[in-house]
Amino acid sequence: MIIDSHTHLFPEPVKNDRSLFFDKEPEFKLLYNSPRAKISTITELIETMDIHGVDISVVSGFPWRNPDLAQKNNDTLLEAVQGYPDRIKGLACFDLGWEGAADEAIRCMAAGLSGVGELAFYLSGIDAKALSLLEPVMTALRENGNRPCMIHTNEPVGHPYPGKTPVTLEQIDSLARAFPDNRIILAHWGGGIFFYHVMKRQMKQTLKNIWYDTAASVFLYDPEIYNMAIQANVIDKVLFGTDFPLLTPDRYYADMDKSVMTPTHKRQVLGENALALFG
Repeated sequence: MIIDSHTHLFPEPVKNDRSLFFDKEPEFKLLYNSPRAKISTITELIETMDIHGVDISVVSGFPWRNPDLAQKNNDTLLEAVQGYPDRIKGLACFDLGWEGAADEAIRCMAAGLSGVGELAFYLSGIDAKALSLLEPVMTALRENGNRPCMIHTNEPVGHPYPGKTPVTLEQIDSLARAFPDNRIILAHWGGGIFFYHVMKRQMKQTLKNIWYDTAASVFLYDPEIYNMAIQANVIDKVLFGTDFPLLTPDRYYADMDKSVMTPTHKRQVLGENALALFG
């Protein structure tokens, strides 16, 4: 079974003319101002899944500042889940500055979504204020079956690109320590913090409830990243994620084939780990 744990869907009007949604949404404009930034609907996702042998995709929207937009995007995800119950799972998404964020998480989970994500702090990083805003949402997740939360992270060094946040490894460490009982998915390999699983003290315990997805890996890392996950003994916490429509699954399959991953490792990353996490 192949499960793509990181994909994005938008309502049809956003795909038709994204420029209508730039006003008072600086994060959305930052990521999607370029016409090369792809926007997808459920039809395109299902077609891509069929072409590349993906059985299930986990879809997310965007952390809109406007609560109405966030709800409409989440309703689009719910429609996708209801229309393809065996193929699509969903994560509620919103801006954490919205006082109703936790209530929206509860609404969406009650209606059929599987957790929350991809939450992001594109302009601030995961600072103390961000952790405070996360608290009620993390509580809601724990109280509703301890469902997972996907959070945008990125490497704190290297080349700049739209959506690269000012997050630090110290901030990611603080996130893990602030919510030790929540199940947290760190997008984009967790900014590399998984390397610290090889430390003899503290970090293995701190990161015990952390998972890492491979989204955008093709653009960020050499195929050896999978070898490093094996060496760090976290291959059972790695989730296949494409960031579709940014990239298609075959690009990731090619990188895995260039690594030292065994068939067992590939089964874990491509589906078994996500199946265990999402149920």
